[in-house]
Amino acid sequence: MDWNRKYLGVMLLALASLFGCDPKEKSVSMNKALPNAPIADKQDSAITFHNHTRLDPYFWMRLTDDQKRAENPDAQTQKVLQYLEDENAYTKKYMTDTEELQGQLYDEIVGRLSKKDESVPYFKNGYWYYSKYEDGKEYKIYCRKKGSLEADEEILLDINELAKGSAYYAAVGLNVSPDNKILAFGEDTLSRRIYTIRFLNLETGEFLPDQLVNSTGSGSWGNDNKTYFYTTKNRVSLLSEKIWRHDLGSDKDLLVYDEKDPTNYIGVYKSKSDKYVIIYSNSTLSSKYLILDADQPKGEFKEFTPREEVHEYAINHFEDKFYILTNWDALNFRLMETSVSATEKENWKEVIAHRDDVLLTKLDIFSDFLVLSERSNGLNQIRIINQKNDEEHYMEFDEPAYIARTSTNVDFNTNKLRFIYSSLTTPYSTIDYDMDAKTKDVKKVDEVVGGHNPSDYETKRFFVTARDGAQVPVSIVYKKGFEQDGNAPLLLYAYGSYGSTIDPSFRSSRLSLLDRGFAFAIAHIRGGQAMGRQWYEDGKMFKKKNTFTDFIDCANYLIDEKYTSANHLYAQGGSAGGLLMGAIVNMSPETFNGVIAAVPFVDVVNTMLDETIPLTTNEFDEWGNPKNKLSYEYMLSYSPYDQVKAQNYPSLLVTTGLFDSQVQYWEPAKWVAKLRDMKTDDNILLLETNMDAGHGGSSGRFKQYRETALEYAFLMKLEGML
Repeated sequence: MDWNRKYLGVMLLALASLFGCDPKEKSVSMNKALPNAPIADKQDSAITFHNHTRLDPYFWMRLTDDQKRAENPDAQTQKVLQYLEDENAYTKKYMTDTEELQGQLYDEIVGRLSKKDESVPYFKNGYWYYSKYEDGKEYKIYCRKKGSLEADEEILLDINELAKGSAYYAAVGLNVSPDNKILAFGEDTLSRRIYTIRFLNLETGEFLPDQLVNSTGSGSWGNDNKTYFYTTKNRVSLLSEKIWRHDLGSDKDLLVYDEKDPTNYIGVYKSKSDKYVIIYSNSTLSSKYLILDADQPKGEFKEFTPREEVHEYAINHFEDKFYILTNWDALNFRLMETSVSATEKENWKEVIAHRDDVLLTKLDIFSDFLVLSERSNGLNQIRIINQKNDEEHYMEFDEPAYIARTSTNVDFNTNKLRFIYSSLTTPYSTIDYDMDAKTKDVKKVDEVVGGHNPSDYETKRFFVTARDGAQVPVSIVYKKGFEQDGNAPLLLYAYGSYGSTIDPSFRSSRLSLLDRGFAFAIAHIRGGQAMGRQWYEDGKMFKKKNTFTDFIDCANYLIDEKYTSANHLYAQGGSAGGLLMGAIVNMSPETFNGVIAAVPFVDVVNTMLDETIPLTTNEFDEWGNPKNKLSYEYMLSYSPYDQVKAQNYPSLLVTTGLFDSQVQYWEPAKWVAKLRDMKTDDNILLLETNMDAGHGGSSGRFKQYRETALEYAFLMKLEGML
């Protein structure tokens, strides 16, 4: 149903006058009619650190993987699972009156997706590669054609067939051998991002008996077509830990790299030139690379340059040299080069100098061109340098807020750059750019079935002055006709961690909000890198609270400028963005009418004290190591679970997955239990646990939108849009 916002506003005002309440108060009165919410048992566990004792009444909710998957679960397991099921039943009960709306939203969202869809092919090693969806199917089909797009189609992998009988299925890291005969890929049926690498003979269609278990899912071929390098995980912490060399047909693999430092992420890949197999070992602050001639896969890896405690860099091979993106004496990174025969840092020569106002993020190399991906004033820039004549230019983009990033560019000997473009109003487009003629050839625009006219919507970008004077970019979109009078609903989104920037891009699902009168905004807060590397540095470790106050300041600006009001303002974030949601509802609950926290990292101190939990040790330089007393105290001061207090909270929808390996399900479950015990309001608090999935939710193209429909219906119910 296409809601008219003006008409809805009149109706709500009439109801408010009749019943003596505003829509927010109306939702509270509905809550009081509900049966009692699930109340979790409290079993205090004392946790003492730095002579400070905390009582955790819900520590008992933790289950191991074995307990979750046991055929005959013990009493403790049954108790935890029953609690989660009770919370799901409570959510379903509260949302019963939205079931028709959820169905309508789901139909709308999937109805905008082309039932048949195909990626733009790219050419590599004699074949055109692409993927496609077929009508009514949930998963991709990976294909190729030999030599020409007019050739017969060869199906490499039909994920729909592989996924049959699995509640969850994911295939990653598809990697064809140099002779084009064998496909390696990682398979996960557990939703824990623990992959088994399988090998498919593309000539016979038969799987080889080789299976590499407990892996990250991806790897690299040696140029002999039978050697495969891959990474395995620690079985408890799930950290990437060892790199092995596997010879097809062998039942014994050779360990080639063993990471002893649990703060590092490791992996192995192949250079674009196919000349080198490269091992990386990276932490938040430092990088290490080892290289091996891919023609000599039984050889020894060589360290690129000695590791330093604080030095991040990345390498790209081309002909007789390596290019290096490095933050050596360069906060925003600079570009250097060195000979393949002298890779140590003292031999590096500067190509592009450091700039205080431009972050250098990526390099794409062509025979005649260097393409630099940069970020300036919060926006993506693509810079083209012609190495034949040293002329350079930037690609031009017309919209005030957008995303532009280079895409699949596997060929050195071309003047065509493939890139992706989108904005809050413009669907994703795949474009080939002629770097000589400076012309764009649009190869594909993602279809919005039923039609979409970008000119029906308006997008803006502005800066909000944070409480310490920082200028925080905000991107916003709404349907034309939107009245800036403080009465419209607005959903504010952010992430704000790991230097990851949420750029303003299009989602057809979001039209279901915009067409009902919602505005949607993204706060590009510190902790990301929207405004350069310093923007990230100012939103982590002992400056983490800037992330939270930036978001609150952006929210208050939107209220002050009458884009919305506190009775109509909603917030959403996931994972580390869920931590953000937990922090803001503790710090400024009166600012928001409702909040959606997806797979939220909210039990910060307990998680970072437990090195058996996945991702913990890798992230000490992001959040801090609580074994350090100052870090412990600072983290404790904002940890959402620890800072729950007796106060009013906005309405909350919290989602998680039982098999989440990134943020364990018990974090949101404990947080909800504690909130329900301590909060002083009657606003709704819901926990929805996907009992079959992990961090990314349901697998499959369409199933994920059931969760989106639930989230949107939650917002609309709070707005009285039933």
